Amino acid sequence: MRNDNFKSYLNLHLIVFIWGFTAILGALITITADALVWYRMFLAAIFLGLFLVFKKKSFRIPLRSFLKLIFVGLLIALHWIFFFKAIHVSNVSITLSVFSLGAFFASILEPLFYGRKVLWYEVFFGLIIIAGLALIMKVEINYLDGMLYALAAIILGVLFTLMNGKLIADHDPSVISFYEFLAGVFFISIYFLFQQKFSFDFFILTTNNWILILVLASVCTAYAFTASVKVMQKLTPYTVMLTTNLEPVYGIILAYFILGGKEKMSFEFYIGALIIVLTVILNGIIKQYEKTKFKKNRPTLFN
Repeated sequence: MRNDNFKSYLNLHLIVFIWGFTAILGALITITADALVWYRMFLAAIFLGLFLVFKKKSFRIPLRSFLKLIFVGLLIALHWIFFFKAIHVSNVSITLSVFSLGAFFASILEPLFYGRKVLWYEVFFGLIIIAGLALIMKVEINYLDGMLYALAAIILGVLFTLMNGKLIADHDPSVISFYEFLAGVFFISIYFLFQQKFSFDFFILTTNNWILILVLASVCTAYAFTASVKVMQKLTPYTVMLTTNLEPVYGIILAYFILGGKEKMSFEFYIGALIIVLTVILNGIIKQYEKTKFKKNRPTLFN
């Protein structure tokens, strides 16, 4: 079991690295945020559907769970729209730095979802992360709109992560993701129909955009999202959200080398980012200490 948890944790870091690269793709793809999310979820649903057929897995799911998946799919769609919108109006570094607030929101909301007590150090570390983010916001106020979009995105992200943490107990991760992506496509399509955004030009993309979207939909969505749901069979939603705080680190480093000038931030920005990273590491150390302490003090039949 311990080895399985370690493998899940390593897999989670790979997923978070891929998510960091997702932000780079979002900056490189030259279509609107809502159109990008529609293509992402539509193609990812196709990839997952083919995977389920190939693995001969059942698509059947109870009606009650199906309704929950529809709602989560809406949250995911909105989360990604705000996420890419934040990147488009600011940049990758700013957007991903705001995502560090996920741990704080998770520390408050997870006890409500799972009926456990609030852990003081989770809230404390969440407040430190806010302090790091406040430093970033103070020196990068020109990107306020991007920060607000990113804030909306991370709140939605915490909500659907917590809901998926419950759904994974009874359903296959691939099936969960498949229906959530379909639901997201459905809601965005309804919006596009009302806004009359579906046109011949909507489906005409450059070759570069097609390639980037296919990578985004397959590796960064169909694989990474399903894998992130699966690791919650071994890891708590809070651990998932806190590890996700490393997404800014991976993303900011990648953005600096791939996107160049626009991603070069002030010295204070990197100090704030460093505070966030150290907080993530310290939280992991304390969690490991608490687990070890619990195992040593736990009574057995042979005492």
